[in-house]
Amino acid sequence: MTQLPDSIEDSVISAILGGRLRPGTRLGEAKLAEVYGVSRTRVREAMMRLETRGIVHVSARRGWFVVEPSATEARAAFQARRVIETGMLRDLHTLPGDAVAHLRAHVEEEREALHTGHVGSRTCLLGDFHIHLAHAFGNPFLTDILRDLTARTTLVSMLYQSDQDAAASSDDHAGIVTLLADGDYAGAARLMDEHIRRVEDGLDLAAAPDPLAGLREILSPGAPA
Repeated sequence: MTQLPDSIEDSVISAILGGRLRPGTRLGEAKLAEVYGVSRTRVREAMMRLETRGIVHVSARRGWFVVEPSATEARAAFQARRVIETGMLRDLHTLPGDAVAHLRAHVEEEREALHTGHVGSRTCLLGDFHIHLAHAFGNPFLTDILRDLTARTTLVSMLYQSDQDAAASSDDHAGIVTLLADGDYAGAARLMDEHIRRVEDGLDLAAAPDPLAGLREILSPGAPA
């Protein structure tokens, strides 16, 4: 049997962070039960937990789907990340000895993914930077919160960001690590705020896909016979 992540929930979050699960993807209970070798009841319980975390939603008689955040939800998710991540850095007084080295190594992995053009790895690594930063802070509650929020903003980017400047994001990450290494935690917090705002400003929140676009085209008066 293929080795799977620790839980269905972990695998769904990881797939979103890696850009492998897109907004609106249907997550069939029967198929997931077969993949994991568990009952549909266990799958349903996992989906319900993910629903409370804002990652999936259920549609009557259709099943479970990865959420498609609205423009309002997109703004709220980025605002939450700014508040949490900048507050975390402003409250920082010291870092574990190996934290900076670990974050620098992570940024190098980002740059390697950028160089090779592997979009999935790049997406995953850019999101994981923020999760690793929370982990370095040493608060597991913050790590869990940032993991879910980063997953949601990854979904937002898939919907509203046509050409994310990944290289600029990685440069920001490198700058944040440099400030942390210098002990300038307030400067790191300011750069984090600017970084998240830049990503948010790059979103085209008027570009949400129309779920009825196909039907509209078919039924329009000028549609070909």
